[in-house]
Amino acid sequence: MIENLLTDIASKELFNFEETFLIYKLCSELIIEEKEIAQKLLTNILESKEKFDSSLNQILADLLEAAGFYPYIKKESFKLDSTDALIREIYHYSDNLNKFLHEDQKHLLSLLNTDKNVIVSAPTSFGKSLLIEEFVASNKFKNIIIIQPTLALLDETRRKLKKYDQYKLIVRTSQDSSVEKGNIYLFTAERVNEYKEFQHIDLIVVDEFYKLSSKRDDERADSLNNALHYVLKTYNSKFYLLGPNIDQISEGFEEKFNAIFYKTKSSLVDVKSVDIYSEHKEKFDMPRKYKEYKEQVLFDLLLENQHQQSIIYCSSPARVRYLSKRFHNYLISKNIQKENEDLDIIEWIKENISPEWSLIDLLKYRIGIHDGALQKHITTTIIDYFNTGLLNYLFCTTTIIEGVNTSAKNIVFFDSTKGTNTRIDYFDYSNIKGRAGRLMIHYTGTVYNFNPVPPNEQITIDIPFYEQNPISDEILINLDDEEVIDKSSDQYKAIRQIPENERNIIRDNGVQVFGQKNIINQLRYDVRTKYHLIAWNRYPTKEQLTYALTLAWENLLKPTETVKPMTLKALVAVTQIYGYNQSIWNLVENTFEYLKTLSKFKDLSDSEIRDEAIRQSFQTLKHWFEYKVPKWLAVVDSLQKFVCLEKGLRPGNYNYFASLIENDFLRENLTILYEFGMPSSAIRKLEKLISADISQDDVIKIIKDKKLFNNAVFIAYERNKLSEI
Repeated sequence: MIENLLTDIASKELFNFEETFLIYKLCSELIIEEKEIAQKLLTNILESKEKFDSSLNQILADLLEAAGFYPYIKKESFKLDSTDALIREIYHYSDNLNKFLHEDQKHLLSLLNTDKNVIVSAPTSFGKSLLIEEFVASNKFKNIIIIQPTLALLDETRRKLKKYDQYKLIVRTSQDSSVEKGNIYLFTAERVNEYKEFQHIDLIVVDEFYKLSSKRDDERADSLNNALHYVLKTYNSKFYLLGPNIDQISEGFEEKFNAIFYKTKSSLVDVKSVDIYSEHKEKFDMPRKYKEYKEQVLFDLLLENQHQQSIIYCSSPARVRYLSKRFHNYLISKNIQKENEDLDIIEWIKENISPEWSLIDLLKYRIGIHDGALQKHITTTIIDYFNTGLLNYLFCTTTIIEGVNTSAKNIVFFDSTKGTNTRIDYFDYSNIKGRAGRLMIHYTGTVYNFNPVPPNEQITIDIPFYEQNPISDEILINLDDEEVIDKSSDQYKAIRQIPENERNIIRDNGVQVFGQKNIINQLRYDVRTKYHLIAWNRYPTKEQLTYALTLAWENLLKPTETVKPMTLKALVAVTQIYGYNQSIWNLVENTFEYLKTLSKFKDLSDSEIRDEAIRQSFQTLKHWFEYKVPKWLAVVDSLQKFVCLEKGLRPGNYNYFASLIENDFLRENLTILYEFGMPSSAIRKLEKLISADISQDDVIKIIKDKKLFNNAVFIAYERNKLSEI
């Protein structure tokens, strides 16, 4: 019955007084009997509020109050007329945030304000992260760690929290903690494990905590387990773990850690599902033969909804680029006119990347792209354009699953996999679907399914450092003896057989335990005959770089880790090109010239090949240079120091080269600006305006006090980015 009513609400032009009253009466009954259905009905009523008799708005206001939808009472400028209701409304008001919380948020906050730790599973549109800001604004905790899975999410959080000047925001491991003020450490799990200067931690927040699970095949689960385990063991901190669509966690975890697992399906946004797949099943099931047909259905749908913002889920960065360009050509064929000629990033792209990069044409047609290969400042800018209505279409990869907040009304579930082989399961699908509609912007959203919806399944998140079944070597080595459940296992015995001095170094590095042990053994074997390849400083020769990266490649990759299309030979080559030319654009040109020699690109134009060269180079920069290569060099560096000192030899020092690679060859005291989404072109110009003697914590103050963003040396995009921070 309720589905028929929702269909009527969407299709009917007007409801008279009696019809409005009967619908409101039904809603009142459902609030008592089936609150989730009542909430769904209410959001659809609000979506079409102009269709209902306005003389009954007071009843609607009372229904919103009864359902706990206090933010919507304020949004719709409704007034409550009973003293009891007014008292309840004030109870749900946050003085710290100057806004109303909905009923479930207020309940969750009350749990968090007890001595209990809280693990919450709630829909994407619940507003879980708002309570992080509530904690910060309340000044209840002096030192807080916030762990999020991506730098983009951390930057979004930084922008929300920067107004709370009672805290120092720590975003880089090179920053010192404040003693006078509180500290908020905005870190990935890896950075928590690397940082050595924590003040006493009062609260740790883990966003998207499902990434703790060993069963979801996330290569960074070890780091997250070790980070959370370390903080809880060292500081006995209060914790708040938040994530979507989780049914249960490791049995016994709540009792051991004085925690409450709170699961709610309460949502202030109703997401409708539209089955595109069934209508076209025969052709969609033959994707090679009918590839263009499926694309045509997608493009027609997007054009039909051109006045609503839509996100299109794609399986990989290559698919993002391919589909977005195909859609751009489709719009041209339909005589759609370009609209965004003067976006500030276009000038920057022309000057710093290439005037031929297809992203320029996409942006002009209100199309954006978002994937893990793009530089942070580009993705941040594209999301900002999208959220302010300058873009209507956003082609995304799994970055959308990991919490990117947008104003999208529609989500298109177009590809059915992550990468080429891993199928989207129900958990991932639920997270994709949950991005349709946004709290306080849309009352309803729509997910368009171009694939069968994965079968529903119970989602249990295991916590390996606690449950230990299974547990990786990299987590097990970090546990104290009394924490280990099964001391008779071969896995535990093998780790204990590693000498303690080696075990300490291996543990601190946090990657492949026995891979590191193999490297130590190899270094001991080679150190007399290949000492010149091992003990280098500052810049390595090609032979020295090849030796170090070969050790890492053969021993530090996880068995399940995908490296394609990268090879060891290619990695050495691109690292040397990047390291010695100190420019990603030189790498783009080298990649472009190489791709032109390949037969599979012989039928493509130079601009198409350049596009692919840019994509590959950005992917290399993001995955290999900003994370993998510097980490590997740091690990091999620590192991060669250990072996050289053991043999009475002077060790090398890879830190200088590793740091340069990781930080895009920027001057040390300005690298903090890279974390804030500043393009490196602007940072290099600042090198002439800010002394190298200035501490990184004072850099932003100088930019602000001297109004450096007004300097004529900056183009408009750089100037706007500087003024933002």
